[in-house]
Amino acid sequence: MKHINIAIDGPSGAGKSTLARRTAQELGYIYVDTGAMYRAIGLYVLRRGIAADDKAAVVACLPEITVDIGYQDGVQRIFLNGEDVSGSIRTEEVSQYASAVSAVPEVRAHLMGLQRSLAARSSVIMDGRDIGTVILPDADIKIYLTASEEDRAMRRFLELREKGQEVDYDSVLENIRQRDWNDMHRDVAPLRQAEDAIVVDTSGIGLEESARLLRDTIEGMMPYVV
Repeated sequence: MKHINIAIDGPSGAGKSTLARRTAQELGYIYVDTGAMYRAIGLYVLRRGIAADDKAAVVACLPEITVDIGYQDGVQRIFLNGEDVSGSIRTEEVSQYASAVSAVPEVRAHLMGLQRSLAARSSVIMDGRDIGTVILPDADIKIYLTASEEDRAMRRFLELREKGQEVDYDSVLENIRQRDWNDMHRDVAPLRQAEDAIVVDTSGIGLEESARLLRDTIEGMMPYVV
């Protein structure tokens, strides 16, 4: 039976992880959160006290880093050198570190093999910023998931507040804008919409409607998958 690979790209805060994870569960696919892998490396660099923009130091510590994926009750868990860091990687500070290290070519090469091997073995929904353009350029279905800056910032703000983190909306919005600029202007694999990707814009709608829109879009493309 043919494995189906679905690539979902888009900017920070667009809901890629939440919606891709949910859709994968509904379709019975493996969910691969590539952003979590970069967050794991960002967390390691942060813990080591290395500056996020010190590329030489980041590359030098790569041999010390192993990032693995596991699944518990169908939920992806991220392991950094054997430690489950699935919760630790979701802070704003780690997010900024992840954005910085993801622009380093050696970091991307370090993780690309794992990402592609997962797609070769199983039907997957993989989300990130360069899945349809670089990691899985031959993906059967490509989605560019997006929303307005303000919507994305508000979702992130509410998520962080729910986790007990003291943040203000304006700071989160500024972080979203800075992350967008960094991701779209990095030298290696910048964030962009693949030419054959379908845009799914969730501005102004809630989680349930967004999930339904994404699922309907994917199912609408299934008849064209050869």
